[in-house]
Amino acid sequence: MHESVNVNGTELQPCSTDPMTGWFRDGCCNTDASDRGSHVVCCIVTDDFLQFARSKGNDLITPAPQFNFPGLKAGDRWCVCAQTWLDAANEGVAWPVSLDCTHEEALAVIPIDLLEAHGE
Repeated sequence: MHESVNVNGTELQPCSTDPMTGWFRDGCCNTDASDRGSHVVCCIVTDDFLQFARSKGNDLITPAPQFNFPGLKAGDRWCVCAQTWLDAANEGVAWPVSLDCTHEEALAVIPIDLLEAHGE
């Protein structure tokens, strides 16, 4: 298996292990063909983000123990779907992004300059 690459062209760094994030729940925003949502953008969660996601039918606040999901709060880091992040950016509620932890696959959906404008 080759190492994953971030949007900066370097080795993908872990996004969060507390809470444990990622499509594979490995702490990184890795992806594969079965990840239809492309959970590749490492975000620093804000209350605005949580309310935006909930308004789109994705409740990330309520814990779901059956899926080993603790529920998120402002300040957590989480791998989110590239399209969801772009939709939020287009509505003026983009949340901060960790570029070193965001998978290069995000660039298939989001222009690099937009990510960099919200990068930390």
